[in-house]
Formats: sequence, C-alpha cells, structure tokens
Amino acid sequence: MTNEVVIVGAGPVGLFLACELTLAGVRPVVLDRLPERSGEQKANGLVGQVLRLLDHRGLHRALSGAAGAPRPVPRFVFGAFPLELHRLDGNPLHALPIPQHRIEAVLEEHALALGVTVLRRCEVTGFTQDRDGVTVDLHGPDGAGQLRTRYLVGADGGRSTVRKRAGIGFPGVTSPDPVSRIAHVLPPEGLRTTDDGKLLLPGCPTPFGPWTHTRTEHGVFVISPFGPDAAMIATMEWGGPPVDGAGPLTLDELRASIRRVTGADLPLAPARTAGPFTPRRTVGHNTRLAERYREGRVLLVGDAAHVHAATGGPGLNLGLQDAANLGWKLAAELRGWAPPGLLDSYQDERRPVGERVFMHSQAQTALMAPGPGITALRALVGELIAHPDNLARIAALMAGSDVRYDTDCPHPLAGGFAPELTLDTPTGSTRLAELTHSGRPLLLDLTGGALGLADRAAGWKDRVDVLAADCPQAPPPAGALLLRPDGYVAWACAPGEADRAGLDRALRGWFGEPRI
Repeated sequence: MTNEVVIVGAGPVGLFLACELTLAGVRPVVLDRLPERSGEQKANGLVGQVLRLLDHRGLHRALSGAAGAPRPVPRFVFGAFPLELHRLDGNPLHALPIPQHRIEAVLEEHALALGVTVLRRCEVTGFTQDRDGVTVDLHGPDGAGQLRTRYLVGADGGRSTVRKRAGIGFPGVTSPDPVSRIAHVLPPEGLRTTDDGKLLLPGCPTPFGPWTHTRTEHGVFVISPFGPDAAMIATMEWGGPPVDGAGPLTLDELRASIRRVTGADLPLAPARTAGPFTPRRTVGHNTRLAERYREGRVLLVGDAAHVHAATGGPGLNLGLQDAANLGWKLAAELRGWAPPGLLDSYQDERRPVGERVFMHSQAQTALMAPGPGITALRALVGELIAHPDNLARIAALMAGSDVRYDTDCPHPLAGGFAPELTLDTPTGSTRLAELTHSGRPLLLDLTGGALGLADRAAGWKDRVDVLAADCPQAPPPAGALLLRPDGYVAWACAPGEADRAGLDRALRGWFGEPRI
C-alpha cells in the first residue's frame, strides 16, 4: 500500500499540516518516535498572525476559551523594549499565553476527529526516493519496517532526521551566549509593587515590569507573579561563568544568576502551585535556515526548516503558517489540479519569511546584550520606536502581518492575509473567519452578488466555494475577494470594478484549469 503523505513529527506543526491535508481530501499518516505527547515545556504561547489563521479553522476558541475574534494585545516586548501597542490605530499584534502541551492536545484532538492516523513509537531511520515516491525505513513497536508514500514531510524539529537524510544543508549561526535560566518559584519575600504596576526586588533600585524583559548592564531579568503562590523568574546572561549544560538547573544556580544580573539576593523556593516553568537552562542560541525546503518528494516544515532564538515567540507563528501554506498546495499536486509551479511556490513564499524571522530574532538578542555600545544603540532604537510609524512597523514585523505574497493583482489587499470582516449572508450575520473552517478556497462577492462573479467561477466549483454577502463596513475594503485556503488574498477588486479577466487569471494561476 502506498500512502499519499507521511509526516514525521507529531508536534503542533506536524499535526496541523495533517489537519490541513485532510481538509483538502488527502489522508496523511503521522509518525512520531515518542510513545505519547511530550509534556516538556517549550513554547509558552502563540504570537502573531497565526492566531487569526487558527481562528479561520475554528480552533481559536478551543485554545483560548473565548468566543469571537482574537484580540490584539495592548503591550508586548521587542529586544527588551516595551511596545505600547495600545497607542496604535489598527494594532496588528495578537498573543495568547498557552503552554505548548495544551496546543498539541487541541491539535491532536482536532486531527483525530478528522480521521488522521497518528502512529507513535515509530522512529524514521532512513528513506530512499524515486520518481514515483519515497520508501521510508522505520523502527516501530514490532521492530524494523517500511512505509511507501508519494511524499514525505519532515516536521521533526531542529535536529530533523528527514532534513539530514535528504542532504539539505542547514547553515546559520551558533553562539555560546546568552545562557537563559527559567523556573516556576515562590514569589520572593519583600517583593513590592510601584504605583505604575512595576515590581521592586528587595535590595535592588531598578523597577521591573511584569511579563516583560528588563535589560541591566549585566543581562536580562524577567519576573511575572501568578498570585501569592507562584511566580515565573528568568534570566539571560552573556559571558558568565562556565556552565555545565548537562546537569539540571537548580534554584541555587538561578539565584546566583539573579544576583549577577540585578544585584539582588533573592531567596528562592519551589512554587506551591503546579506550573509550566519547570527549572530549565538553555545555553546559547542556534539560528539556522535550511538551504531549501524541498528535495524531490521530500519537504520540510517548521523547525526542521528553521531554528532561531525564542525571543518574541515567533516559532509557532512561522511553523504553523508553513503548514497552512504547504498543505493545500501538496493536496492540489496529489489531486491533479495544481497549476505548474504551485508546489515549488511553498519554498518561494515561506523561505523569505523564515529569513525575516532569522533577522529580527538575532537583532533582538543583540539589543539585549550588555555593554556600553549596546546601551548607546538602545538609546537610539528607543527614540525610533517611540514614533508611532516605527512602532507600527515593529508590531507588523512581530505579528507577521507585513507578509505579502507576489500576485499580479494591483489591489492593496492582494497578497496579504484576509481582513477581519463581519458580513451579512443569506443565513445571517457572520465573521469572515467563520466561513473558512472547511479550508477550501473561497470567492467572496461583498456586493451581495451584484458583481455577478458566480458564473465566472463555475468551472472551479469542484475546488472553489463561491458566496455572495453584503459588507456593512463603510466603505467596504473591496468588491470581491478570492481567498486561498491559507487565508491569503489571491485576488481582489474594488466595488463596482469586477475585473473578470484578473479573476480568471488568479483562478487559473492558483487553482489550475477549469473543469467544465
């Protein structure tokens, strides 16, 4: 038996890719070497455009516990600079604090509900590919075996076996600094709160904002109380004493780091309540980007294609949108309607986004380092960020809302993620995100059908949904939108300007030839 797609790695990215493929009519198999979901604390939340993407799949409520659209956060941090995002009109940055194990649980539940097969205790040991598919060697519960698949996708993390076996280079930068330490502890005795909500440590004159990075001349300090029984404390240090990265982090080691970074000597004890921040140390950072995202019938997604510093939380924003971009294109290839070059456009579109995360994660780490030169640079950058235009650019960079894919459509919405809209449809008022749960392309006439586009798209009815609705927003942002399954606008036109020739080009260019 030949499987259509085998995905290696049942983390958030691999699971989400499996869901996207299933929605598009492909039944993938997911392999993972672990016997069950890992409880290891990795990502601490979701940041950026990915929350709007998950809203488009109906998953935001399950993750957040809240109905309605994701809400922008009023404040965030960039390179230990506080970003006062509430000052912006149209703040684009969304964030949701949620531990990665909870994200994986929601995505696995969604995948299983869709009928995705997840095989655990299956470790890929190698593979060979030919013109028709890939033969995957694995070791499972019953010993050595093989699977045959038309495509193999590596979603198996920064040390990806799939990437290595495919011979894809992973160039980048590895640094021994900074050393990061984090733990869930009892709030220190003598902790005080200032009138403006900042925290004062006993014996330290520097106030620290909760849930933000505060740079000192000796490193970075983070403290965030979780009530009277727990607090999260973290440090980052450059050029500190030698570290034995193999041993577990102790509270005495964290206490010594706090003393070096802040000058405060804090007694530390384990928190009285359970929390996600088990003592953890990370030595240095690794910033690497795969030379290519595809080698024949083998593709990379998520951390298998890129690793970077966690500052600002860009990892899942990048990886889950990789999966959304790849899923429908790979399904189109398997279903036989993909136009030429569609699958290759996965790398063309997503690798430049990886390069931008590569850039800004390194820049943020550099801005937090100690030293008088960095202090002077921070003074300048602080002045620049204070300007609303620059603040808006940083917010868009962190959110990924500045991503624009190439289209030949001149409308300002074309190439970007779909706007947040409330629409009047024949069945009642609804948000645009609620119309995209199926993961199918959508041609949306915002004039209630006055543009007469349904007949124009009739040849694609097997793969493109068509809906006429009224947009009460004045003025409406467009007369019509053609949305790709990943939420990006493939084509748009102004009200009263149907541009049927442009729509025809977009339908053929993204969704293949019509079937009459």
